[in-house]
Amino acid sequence: MRTWIALIRGINVGGKQLPMERLRTLLADLGCSEVRTYIQSGNAVFCSRAGDASRLATRISKAIAADHGFEPFVLVLSHEELVKVAAGNPYARAVATEPKFVHAFFLAAVPKAPDIEAMQRLKTPSESFALDGRTLYLHTPDGFGVSKLAERAERLLGVPATARNWRTVTMLLEMSAKAATR
Repeated sequence: MRTWIALIRGINVGGKQLPMERLRTLLADLGCSEVRTYIQSGNAVFCSRAGDASRLATRISKAIAADHGFEPFVLVLSHEELVKVAAGNPYARAVATEPKFVHAFFLAAVPKAPDIEAMQRLKTPSESFALDGRTLYLHTPDGFGVSKLAERAERLLGVPATARNWRTVTMLLEMSAKAATR
């Protein structure tokens, strides 16, 4: 069994409701075990015999569509991938004092032609970002909700993405570490 993390974008906002209890049931119906969710925004940690993250993400998205009538973007990554994301965070100092201002955008693929120049123009003087493979790290000391860069990052990267603040990343890392050691 392998430990996986599912990040589901856009649920429990804008009328697309999916209670976490129902998500846990859907994942169990797909053969996942030790399913746990974190907050109401589409974060799940589970174990599965599945060996392909992309296929697993598609199965989860289709199951939600069949059950709830909308098909969200789902990104699945392994515990090992999440460990690498956490270790690669260039904003460790900011995380130590203000973790809510550091975000990781988890990308569906490595961007082929990200518009870094446009991203540089959009960021405020206090913001900074770093693109590392399939992860965009974003530090928004003035707040994520007011960041024009955060709002447009996915478009400028050219790949589907879903963002999580560092508190959520840390919690998912702790949850997946526990599952991985069982």
